[in-house]
Amino acid sequence: MLDIKWIRDNPGKLDEALRKRSAAPAAIDLIKLDETRRDHLKKLQDLQNRRNEASKEIGKAKGSGDNVRADALIAEVAEIKAAIQEGEETERRIDAQLQDALARIPNLPFDEVPEGADETANVEVRRVGIPPEFGFAPKEHYELGEALGLMDFEQAGRMAGSRFTMLKGPLARLERALGQFMLDLHTGEHGYVETAVPLLVRDEALFGTGQLPKFSEDLFHTTEGHWLIPTAEVPLTNIVRERMLDSAELPIRVTALTPCFRSEAGSAGRDTRGMLRQHQFYKVELVSMTSAETAVEEHERMTACAEEVLKRLGLAYRTVVLCTGDMGFGARKTYDIEVWLPGQGTYREISSCSVCGDFQARRMGARYKVAGDKTPHFVHTLNGSGVAVGRALIAVMENYQNEDGSITVPEVLRPYMGGMVRIASGA
Repeated sequence: MLDIKWIRDNPGKLDEALRKRSAAPAAIDLIKLDETRRDHLKKLQDLQNRRNEASKEIGKAKGSGDNVRADALIAEVAEIKAAIQEGEETERRIDAQLQDALARIPNLPFDEVPEGADETANVEVRRVGIPPEFGFAPKEHYELGEALGLMDFEQAGRMAGSRFTMLKGPLARLERALGQFMLDLHTGEHGYVETAVPLLVRDEALFGTGQLPKFSEDLFHTTEGHWLIPTAEVPLTNIVRERMLDSAELPIRVTALTPCFRSEAGSAGRDTRGMLRQHQFYKVELVSMTSAETAVEEHERMTACAEEVLKRLGLAYRTVVLCTGDMGFGARKTYDIEVWLPGQGTYREISSCSVCGDFQARRMGARYKVAGDKTPHFVHTLNGSGVAVGRALIAVMENYQNEDGSITVPEVLRPYMGGMVRIASGA
C-alpha cells in the first residue's frame, strides 16, 4: 500500500508510474477522497472542542444559578454528542473507502525497470548453461511420465477434475527429493531458516501481502472463512505482521516447502497438458525482511540463491527483468528465472524474485526501529521461488531424458533417491 501523504505531495509521479503499468490515473480521486476525510475530521474535532467548552460552561451556569442557560447547554451537549457519534460512523465509512482505494493501487516500479505492456518487453539479463542436444526428438514431461506409468492425469482428473496430477513410485520420490534438496541448500548454505507455516490463512494475511482484495478470484476460499495459501510468501511474510523489530534483527530470511493452491482464473486454454499450470503444486519459497538500505542488495542475493538450485541441477536457464506491464501487483522490481525445457524447445518460468519495498509492510503494520532514531521505519520485504518444485521436476525429466524413455537422476539428487541413478519403465 502506498502512503497517502506521498501521493498528495507527488500526484504526477503516481500517475506516471501507473501509466507505465498500463493502469488508469488515480491521484486526483485519491486526493479528493483524502481531502473529504481530512475535512470531516476537522469538523469532528471542532464538535469535540465545542462539547468540552459547553461542558465547562454548564458548571459555571449552575454555579451562578442560571438554570435556564445550564439547561440550554445540557441540550446542546446532547445534540453535539449525537452528532459526534454519527460523525464517527461517517469517518469510519470514509476511511474504509480511502483504504480500499489505496489497497487497489499497485506498487511503484523502480526507475530502472524497463517500460512495456507485456512479456515481450522483458529484458534478458543473463543466460547460464547450454541446452542439451539429443540424438532424438525430445519428449515433453507428460509424454515421458505417462509412458513410464508414473504420471497419471486421468485418475487425478476422476477424483479432482482438471489441472491435477498424480505421481507414483520413483517419480513421486523425485519430486520429494527436489524439495528436500532445495531446503537443504537454502538452509545449509544460504542462511534461510526453515519454517513450517499454516496452509490456511485469514483475510488479513492475504491483504498484507497484496492478494486481497483485488485477486480473490485467484484463490480458494473455505466455507469457514479461511483461504488456502497460493504461496508460502503469505504466511512467511506475515511473520512480521504488527511487530516492531529492532534493526539488529534484520535481515530476517525464512524459507518453507509447502503445497500451494491457485484457481488459475483467467488461464483457460493455457498449458492444459501436463504439470505446468496446476491448481495444486509444491514450491520452496524464499522470503526476506530487510531495512530500506539493504533491500536492493538482498534482491540480487535472493535471485542468486534461486539460480544456484538450477546450477546444482545442471539445468540451462536465463534470467530476465520484468517490464512494468508484466510485473506483479506488489513488486517494485522482479527477476524471472526461466529454465530450458527441451520438450517445448523454449525457456519457461521456474522462479520469480521480487523486491516490494515497504508496500507490504504498510499493509501489515510491520516496522523496525534504529538506535538513536525516534521515528520507526517500515520494513522492506522480498519474496522469491527457490524454486517451484513441480516445474523443476518437469525440467529434470525433459533435460535428463534418454532415448528409451528413461530418466537419468541428476547426481546431486541421488542421495535423496537412495542412490537411484535411472528411472525406467517398470521401476
